[in-house]
Amino acid sequence: MPPKLLVVDDDHYTRTLIEQLMRKTAQVHLADSGAAARRLFADNDYNLVLMDQRLPDAHGLELLREFRAQKPRLLAILITGYADVRDAVAAVREGLFDYLTKPFEDLEALEAVIGKALEFDAAYREIDSLRQRLSAEKDAPVLVGQSSVMERLLSQLRQVAGLDTTVLLQGESGTGKDVCARLIHHWSQRANQPFLEVNCGGLPESLLESLLFGYDKGAFTGANQSSAGYFEKADGGNLFLDEIADMSPKLQSSLLTVLQNHSFCRLGSTHRRNTDFRLICATNRDLAGEVKGGRFREDLFYRINVVALTLPPLRERRGDVVRLALHFLEHYNTKFGKHCGPLTAAAAQALDAQVWPGNVRELQHCMERVVAMQADGPIDAAHLNLPAAQAADAVGATEQAPDPGSLAYQDARADFERDYLKRLLVASRGNMSEAARLSGSPRQNLYVRMKRWGLDVKL
Repeated sequence: MPPKLLVVDDDHYTRTLIEQLMRKTAQVHLADSGAAARRLFADNDYNLVLMDQRLPDAHGLELLREFRAQKPRLLAILITGYADVRDAVAAVREGLFDYLTKPFEDLEALEAVIGKALEFDAAYREIDSLRQRLSAEKDAPVLVGQSSVMERLLSQLRQVAGLDTTVLLQGESGTGKDVCARLIHHWSQRANQPFLEVNCGGLPESLLESLLFGYDKGAFTGANQSSAGYFEKADGGNLFLDEIADMSPKLQSSLLTVLQNHSFCRLGSTHRRNTDFRLICATNRDLAGEVKGGRFREDLFYRINVVALTLPPLRERRGDVVRLALHFLEHYNTKFGKHCGPLTAAAAQALDAQVWPGNVRELQHCMERVVAMQADGPIDAAHLNLPAAQAADAVGATEQAPDPGSLAYQDARADFERDYLKRLLVASRGNMSEAARLSGSPRQNLYVRMKRWGLDVKL
């Protein structure tokens, strides 16, 4: 179902312009007064409201506050004249998504802002859907993302989950390999059986060996009673070995034997026990390279490399950063009992501009820090405390290794405009009048666009 837009403006030309611009992708409802807007708002669930600041019977910002009191997550854009820009900036600080100045000189920019706001609304609704699913499916893992690479990965996970075969998850640290392993378990025929997880890189060899194999009483000093290991406990279920490349050569050999024979002996015992578990492995290294370097057994590699899935880094998940940020924002608001948010448009752009070398885990920690340290209310770019160097690296990485095939037109256009405005600020030394002269654009239009991208400018 297409999204619903409510356009509130007493100017017929403005209403008609936006309706014609968006009618192919959205249901557009029009109101020429505050009273008409109230009636439509009461009867519809709108994805976005575009509100004129000055109406014949209402003040636009006050009317939006009224609407947002009824629907706190309402995405709204304020439409202003040049004289109202200061009020519009204050409105954005209150949590409005953005503001636009009339007359509209760049219809593509107008369409891009509306499109970005609708992406926010879709992300909020997706998160609500996930929360409802979680309440219905207790302990179900959540993998947030609607980018094409994530949709493909989710499809692969669902397909392989129903097959009782070994799975190797590959990807950089922080990409969510543990979440994927739990999803495989949740969707598998073994879902009602145990799911056990071991980080092979976080334990000494002797401790990992006893944890996996278990031990009989007296097997070593301190073994005062017998204990079952994970090979035994995982019988009938799924066993997840994270960072398997860190496993010692001795344990690699032992694991291979268990996989071949489907049996093992506890430490200190000669009694052989049968086991039937499905193995899921994960690594952030190139296992084929580890084999060539003599650090990983070739025969074990072939044994576990039956179905190999690669998790994309966050920098390749175009459009997922904001969705993930909103998901973590909701999570930590609930955890800490706070009401931080929403993200401003500038904050969203700042998040998108980062490389995120730590991937989803780094983004999660960023949002946890913001919610923990920030007072309730809108989150702007400055509140994120993101390293400027990383954003610069992101621009450099884009210039060094462009991937136009993965960019939608609007995304590429947004990247160009942001970079152009940065260069314009440098060339004009922050002087907006000079920037307007150099660019040939009205000064107020430049100001609006620079605020939209989170650039630090002054009127």
